[in-house]
Amino acid sequence: MGKVIGIDLGTTNSCVSVLEGGKPIVISSSEGGRTTPSIVGFGKSGEHLVGQLAKRQAVTNAENSVYSIKRFIGRRWDETATERSRVPYTC
Repeated sequence: MGKVIGIDLGTTNSCVSVLEGGKPIVISSSEGGRTTPSIVGFGKSGEHLVGQLAKRQAVTNAENSVYSIKRFIGRRWDETATERSRVPYTC
């Protein structure tokens, strides 16, 4: 059987696990956490940031930090106008 990976894509945090020996094992982040903030950031010099790094820089770079994007997935563009007006980034 091939590898099994489970992804919990949360609005606030996400978690990834693998199945080893019939048991799920949560993959820890590089900082040791079992969950990772569901944030992607684009730094001022073009670098891509994810998780905790993206969350930290979002305070001073909100317009280039994408978060809570899950609320837009699977919805019609015209249904999200109110929600899109509440985030600093451009959807």
